[in-house]
Amino acid sequence: MTALPPGPDATMEAVGQAVTEGRAGDIVTARQKLQDLWSTIGVTGDPLHRCTLAHHMADLYDDPAQALAWDVRALDAADALTDQRVQEHHASLQIAGFYPSLHLNLADDYRRLGSFDAAAQHINAAQQHAPDLPQDAYGALLRTAIERVAEAITQRDTAKRASHPGRSQA
Repeated sequence: MTALPPGPDATMEAVGQAVTEGRAGDIVTARQKLQDLWSTIGVTGDPLHRCTLAHHMADLYDDPAQALAWDVRALDAADALTDQRVQEHHASLQIAGFYPSLHLNLADDYRRLGSFDAAAQHINAAQQHAPDLPQDAYGALLRTAIERVAEAITQRDTAKRASHPGRSQA
């Protein structure tokens, strides 16, 4: 008997739609949709859903304290994920590939808040996980961002990076 591929994941599709709206400039609607989904998923829901949603929700905040809260949730959810679960969503994914970005985001949040010791811990973790990044444009983008945030931490710079993903006005 052959196993059928899993059907569409309505939650991941809804997260993707909200992210698209946020990137198009409708931050308020995107945040509300993601918050509503978060309430539905719950803090003990599917770790892939929680990780993905929290990771993208953090990007909707320019305020590093608000982004930090969501980035912590994303990392916590990632720690509950397995390769089997992420591969159910997409066969090429491995959870190890999530960690460079998750730690980078936390390092940047802490840096912007002036918590340089915490920022250094997370940028070191991002650097340790960087070999798990794919050898493609996405991997190169993250490696460059890790280098730039590491430099900003060393310089004790709290300014928002021009390439920071946040787009909100609040």
